[in-house]
Amino acid sequence: MFRFLRMVVATLVITSLTLFFADSQGILPTQCHLLASIQFLPAILAGSTLVVAALVLATLLFGRIYCSVLCPLGILQDMLAFCKRLVRGKKRQKYEYAPARTRTRALFFLVFIIGLIGCPILAALLDPYSSFGRIASSLVRPVAVHLNNLLVPVSKYLGYYLLFPADAAVTSYVALSVALISFAVIGYLALRYGRLYCNTVCPVGTLLGFLARFSPFRVRIDAEKCIKCKLCATKCKSSCLDLEQHKVDASRCVVCFNCLGNCPKNAIHYGLPVKSKESPSESNGDELQAQKREPSSNDIPADPSKRQFLATLTAVAATAAATTPKALAETLDIVMTGHKPYRREHPITPPGSVSLSEFQRRCTSCHLCVSKCSSKAIKPSLLEYGLAGIMQPVMSFERGFCAYDCTDCGQVCPTGAIRPLTVEQKHQTQAGQVVLILENCVVQVDETSCGACAEHCPTQAVKMVPYKDGLTIPETNPALCIGCGACEYICPVRPYRAIHVKGNPVHQESVLPPKSEKKDVKLDDFGF
Repeated sequence: MFRFLRMVVATLVITSLTLFFADSQGILPTQCHLLASIQFLPAILAGSTLVVAALVLATLLFGRIYCSVLCPLGILQDMLAFCKRLVRGKKRQKYEYAPARTRTRALFFLVFIIGLIGCPILAALLDPYSSFGRIASSLVRPVAVHLNNLLVPVSKYLGYYLLFPADAAVTSYVALSVALISFAVIGYLALRYGRLYCNTVCPVGTLLGFLARFSPFRVRIDAEKCIKCKLCATKCKSSCLDLEQHKVDASRCVVCFNCLGNCPKNAIHYGLPVKSKESPSESNGDELQAQKREPSSNDIPADPSKRQFLATLTAVAATAAATTPKALAETLDIVMTGHKPYRREHPITPPGSVSLSEFQRRCTSCHLCVSKCSSKAIKPSLLEYGLAGIMQPVMSFERGFCAYDCTDCGQVCPTGAIRPLTVEQKHQTQAGQVVLILENCVVQVDETSCGACAEHCPTQAVKMVPYKDGLTIPETNPALCIGCGACEYICPVRPYRAIHVKGNPVHQESVLPPKSEKKDVKLDDFGF
């Protein structure tokens, strides 16, 4: 029963999250983002005290149940292993006990902490929810969009107009490559070694594993009934059942309940400890034998030179990642035409991110905001934030601009990197300011009319004023600008646009556009 309930809940969680990432039609409600908000690291970064307390309490009581029921990356590994069992049939994967890789877990956890402090890319690569998010956004969503586009003409032919074509273009080849590599590595480890990734690499698994050591409810082995047939161990994907010592490593057990029900003697169960029937002399003898056993590899003291080498290597890597390769960016800034070049000093973060530093501190690059941006104005970054911020979302106006009344990115962000805004707050949040370069404008260069930027500006930050020979030329008012990028997106000048948006490192409050006066017009007749 425990195993069946675990599979049902886990299936609902990963199905809902995957569909929410892949939903290009806006069918699923925004409330589905609550499943992302209850993930461990996003809840910590968002300051959700109740969620974090609930997850910690559940782990202290019942063990690492989060890893089997709520973590989408852990559920994905179980699904891959399940598919392998279906394909192999009778030749199913058989697991066996393996000692814990304590030092490796500690090293990955240290790298993760360094990433949280000053190198976001390290934390993003190791966080399980963020890895799943990139897989769902970069791998699953394009497949779903292509399938949707194939069904659009079929639905029209049948008389149903619920589906409409969606953009299936790749938003970032870097994010796509990282998602492919992550899926390949995690998939291989899951198919070959079960939950090795969760118990060795995943920092959330390491932290919850430490808490699970104190859980009263756990999988236990009755030494009196056990005949060491190893049927339970062959089902344990965490390789944590030590039948020689009749112990279960609670720090690695993900409470999947696969081992229950396979024991012919009912020697394994999940629950509170059962009082032992051994005499005091027998228990004392077991303790003496345990003390006399030969030291294992884990008991050997660590070499201080190795620790110093690893610490130095990590510090150098973190320092190098935190610096922005300005030389590389400058080499890309080559003038191919006679247009005046420009480069943004600060990248544009999504509205609601408060500031550049606050956004980078909280964002884990799960790309949920990238998937839910209907106008394609948010994409994974390359070097806009430097090497340390690769794949963090950034505003880009090459394929679209930020819709004036849209607040989806702030509504779905689980970490608080993009805070939710009302439509009224969005209208006054200035993520960037407009910059006009008249030397590039076609009105001045070619002496032809344009005005596309003014037509698309929703705040009247760009307007057309008289120029010469009956032409009008753009004029800007940065105080009215909110940095939506509509003017930059529509500007026809290439490669350097005549108008663009520069990012505000700290978001400001813009001035509301003046309201136009309404005049009552009386018509004598029909009006034409």
